[in-house]
Amino acid sequence: MKVRLGAILLAALLATPASAQADRQVVPLADGWEFSREEGVPDAATTLQWQQVAVPHTWNQVGYYLPDPESHINREESVDKYQGTGWYRLTFTPDSTFENRHAWLQFDAASRTAEVWLNGQRLGEHRGGFSRFRLDATAALRPGQPNTLLVKVDNTQPEVGTSTADILPLAGDFFVHGGLYRPVSLIGTSAVHVDMLDAGGSGILATTREVTGGTAQVDVRVRARNDGSRARNANVVARLVDAGGRTVATAQQRIRLPADGAGEVTQTLAVEDAHLWDGMADPYLHQLVVEVASTSGEVLDRVAQPFGIRTMQADPVSGFLLNGKPLRLHGVGYHQDREGKGWAVTPADIEQDFEIMREMGVNTIRLTHYQHGQVIHDLADRHGMILWDEIPLVSRWTLGTDAVATPELLANARQQLRELILQNANHPSVFTWGIANEVDFGKSIPAFISTAKDMPAPDPLPLLRNLNELAKAEDPSRATSLATCCEGRLGVTAEVPTTAVAADLGGANRYFGWYYGEPGDLSGHLDQMHALRPDQPLSVTEYGAGGATTIHTDNPLGGRVDQRGRNQPEEYESYIHERAWETLASKPYLWATWLWNSFDFATTVRREGDAIDINTKGLVTYDRQIRKDAYYFYKANWNSAPTVHINGRRYTDRAYPAADVRVYSNAPTTELSVNGRVVGAMSGCPQMICVWPKVTLAAGTNRIVARGLFPDGAQEDTVEWQLAPDAVRAIRIDSGALVAPEVTGKRYGSDDFFEGGKPGEVNAYSGYGPRPEMKVVTGTSEGAVVETYREGQFAYKVPLPNGRYTVDLTFVEPSSGAGERQFDVTANGARVIAALDVADVAGGPLKAITRSVPVGVTNGVLELAFVPVRGDAIVSGIEITQ
Repeated sequence: MKVRLGAILLAALLATPASAQADRQVVPLADGWEFSREEGVPDAATTLQWQQVAVPHTWNQVGYYLPDPESHINREESVDKYQGTGWYRLTFTPDSTFENRHAWLQFDAASRTAEVWLNGQRLGEHRGGFSRFRLDATAALRPGQPNTLLVKVDNTQPEVGTSTADILPLAGDFFVHGGLYRPVSLIGTSAVHVDMLDAGGSGILATTREVTGGTAQVDVRVRARNDGSRARNANVVARLVDAGGRTVATAQQRIRLPADGAGEVTQTLAVEDAHLWDGMADPYLHQLVVEVASTSGEVLDRVAQPFGIRTMQADPVSGFLLNGKPLRLHGVGYHQDREGKGWAVTPADIEQDFEIMREMGVNTIRLTHYQHGQVIHDLADRHGMILWDEIPLVSRWTLGTDAVATPELLANARQQLRELILQNANHPSVFTWGIANEVDFGKSIPAFISTAKDMPAPDPLPLLRNLNELAKAEDPSRATSLATCCEGRLGVTAEVPTTAVAADLGGANRYFGWYYGEPGDLSGHLDQMHALRPDQPLSVTEYGAGGATTIHTDNPLGGRVDQRGRNQPEEYESYIHERAWETLASKPYLWATWLWNSFDFATTVRREGDAIDINTKGLVTYDRQIRKDAYYFYKANWNSAPTVHINGRRYTDRAYPAADVRVYSNAPTTELSVNGRVVGAMSGCPQMICVWPKVTLAAGTNRIVARGLFPDGAQEDTVEWQLAPDAVRAIRIDSGALVAPEVTGKRYGSDDFFEGGKPGEVNAYSGYGPRPEMKVVTGTSEGAVVETYREGQFAYKVPLPNGRYTVDLTFVEPSSGAGERQFDVTANGARVIAALDVADVAGGPLKAITRSVPVGVTNGVLELAFVPVRGDAIVSGIEITQ
């Protein structure tokens, strides 16, 4: 009989029409704000200088491109890097219906700290710039009357003794913008409600415990709060509703709520013939509806949110498994800022970003290096994207001479991790909680380590283990993860801590071919890391290179890239991604890979490429206007939609009359034509990269067309390249240069047409530490040309029309003395220079000499071979004229 009565009561609760109290009042507070960043406290005796703003808002504007400043919002004169205190003030009149409601102020984020007053009454504070938080405004709110809301925010850079010294992040290669940069709202609820003070979360934690034979078990934990003055009995009802509006599972439980207190219940929903959330293949969402009702059946509060039934797992051998089936995860890291807006972006901005990533073929996003807002999570849920969420524990966790994290910083890290989990755990797209990024530098890069040089580097493991235990306690259903920089990496001589063991899943940030090593080193390194911990699933969480859209090279292997300087051509970024993906695609044990980065983003530690305070490793520019060539490499490989893209489209003023034409195409067959003449067709191009080597260009405008022949029709891409008449008359090669310098009266190209040898620089610099004193080469007016060279045993094969030519060869001995280096030079097999000793002829190192030789071309190619006699051959510049 008791069972029957319970069923009758449940049916009555579900059938009872909800009262007006069940529907929360949500009032966006977006317009009418005033802002000031002057020092002082605004009160009756102090008048600050206010300006009208709308929220979301940030006062910062950071990062700009050097070329064409008039085409950009961010310019040198508009930069604002202020980090400190800002004040926000809003006068608003809430509806009189709030008289009978409990009122809450909700801030989706405020950076880095926020302190809030309403009508002169201090409501509280929040420490952390990325999480949602709520404050009880009931006692201070005046319904139907003007109210004054005052918010103090502070994005001071953490240092010893500052107001933010114990708030993550302490460091990082990204700029921390200030302000109320996500929405603010006023919310009204019943006095009995699903807990509004559950670390900024919904008060609900739902997890798919298991799926067996089509039946799913979903556990739902509900926290309910009673802000009334007497204890209450209530019923908590949880329902799962399918996309057609049909309730597929229901559970209810009685709860006793103390006065001004909270309680918690856990229920299990059994779903027959469960329709699973299956990633991008079928991102099916149910609605999870939770109601708190009085014992008489009156619904007091209701929360409804999307929920996907699914299982996820990372396997150390098979990789990632979604609902028990393997799924290769390939995606991008993502920062939330954009040019002109910083962090104060709109939902439309985020949706645009998401669509750009989705078009590229991304099926996973690493939300770096902090908690992102609900918009990106909701989009991932709806479209089936898999997410890595993480807290801003980046690079550093101590200040000054501290050897361990302070208790206050530990508390803040735990707070931010709890908020991350409780605010995002109901999103089916979220797979893992990231607890740290690159805290394993040890003393390999002292800039990130604050302890004195004569002391051991701080040990991050105690902090990491504490956070890992907390994540498991809050959400046992998900794996933890972290990203490392340095374990087993080439070039690291200092002892570094092994941090990967502190989490369930491994993630490696590795930049072979950029900051260290060669691109080919990545494969062996990953195999080594996998063998070291064969039972821990491994992923690659960052890889890539800088790419300046206004800097170009004729050959990405022609010279050394300048990782910390200007010479970062777009073509080199493409080269690194091509080589890296070739390796990553061959490693089935990797549970995911994320390139760095989806978009260029602001930072204040870089002066690189064609930008100031911008990390240019994005595949799309900071303003979202340019999708770099590498973007289309991944689109051709990851997206089945027809893709044809000619590389080097922004390198319009060409240096040479012969150029490789590189096309990213996923067409079964791709044709190339130049100036209306078909050059050839290719099928089955490896990695969707079709290359026509040394295609002849004519003086003037050259129209290049790539035509992909797809089953449903042809797709074309067209570019126009210019070639000056002088570039036909004279070919000038700056040997060993990745980017050709500007020389008055002459147009040089970067190093190309070579086979063998290696590039070198007179003023080589790794980018770390103080730059050594510059060496000066004498004996020439073309200083920039002679500062680079190619050495070893090598040859140049330059396509040329048949005829007679003069070849001027410029040589510089960078360091050797007379007698240490001798070599021959041959032209089409005939020796034209014998046993040249540059140091002997020039009278010492760093003195340029030039030799001119006549040559004849009869087979369309001039081959210049540099053959060592003693030591390595060397050349700095080659000029070929008719």
